[in-house]
Amino acid sequence: MNNLKVSTAQFENKSGDKAYNLSIIDKLAGKAAAEGSQVIAFHECSVTGYTFAMPFTKEQMLEVAELIPDGESIQQLIAIAKKHDIVVLAGLFEKDKDDNIFKAYVCVDKNGLVAKYRKLHPFINTHLTPGNAYCVFEIHGWKCGILICYDNNVIENVRATTLLGADIIFMPHVTMCTPSTRPGAGFVDPKLWENREADPTSLRLEFDGMKGRGWLMKWLPARAYDNAIYAIFSNPIGMDAHQLKNGCSMIVDPFGDVIAECRTLGDDFVTATLTPEKLTQAGGYRYKKARRPDLYRDIIGQEHTSEQKVVWLNMDK
Repeated sequence: MNNLKVSTAQFENKSGDKAYNLSIIDKLAGKAAAEGSQVIAFHECSVTGYTFAMPFTKEQMLEVAELIPDGESIQQLIAIAKKHDIVVLAGLFEKDKDDNIFKAYVCVDKNGLVAKYRKLHPFINTHLTPGNAYCVFEIHGWKCGILICYDNNVIENVRATTLLGADIIFMPHVTMCTPSTRPGAGFVDPKLWENREADPTSLRLEFDGMKGRGWLMKWLPARAYDNAIYAIFSNPIGMDAHQLKNGCSMIVDPFGDVIAECRTLGDDFVTATLTPEKLTQAGGYRYKKARRPDLYRDIIGQEHTSEQKVVWLNMDK
């Protein structure tokens, strides 16, 4: 494998305004390509917006969702990839021909759809159907996987995707700045966002503290370190419907080091060069080799009923 230049982006999406969101994706993809990037990744539901769909009926969800790859937004993403000669990853709500609805994330290049992944643990709307498969594909000779937001908090998903061969895992999110039982968690006041030019410090204190980046740093580097993979984390910044998000899209290398991170209070992207040598130099590579699945195969695979409780859904009133 050759070195790969990858960008991760953050932007303030507009709820349900696909044309606007795609225009920002187009703009940032063009800028990244002009700087030599070969790949750019955007956040979960970056095409459609996210939190606004929480109260939607199934009929409303079907209106905003699209078929993949025939939907208009997918075709526009392919056109963007072709226009700038860059691989683009972005998210949206998907529907199939039987009117099942999924939280999807796609990878496209100038030739068309490269990969599609459906979120395994969706929750923003009761009409979403969970995905039931992992996804591994190639970008310029690198094996890549996708796990959307909550999927990354179930550590078995990250290990399984890695064992399927992924060197890079794209981790699109809409996360942080929501309440939970965790000390320090909570919403961030939208007034701080409105006043960000006059008082960026107060906003940064919230964004970087335990409501935001401080929490992220508890687990995201560990996912990359333990599995010796590159983690490409993408997250929106600004208002997503009525919730304020803090961005800090970043790239974490197999050593668990943050090698690029968005630090502006607005639409932006950062780029890092991924080198194949780190995949085998990192400790996680050796730890994977040292595994003894005979000890825990039956333990990890024992019968279990999945139970998913998202605390902030009951606090977001």
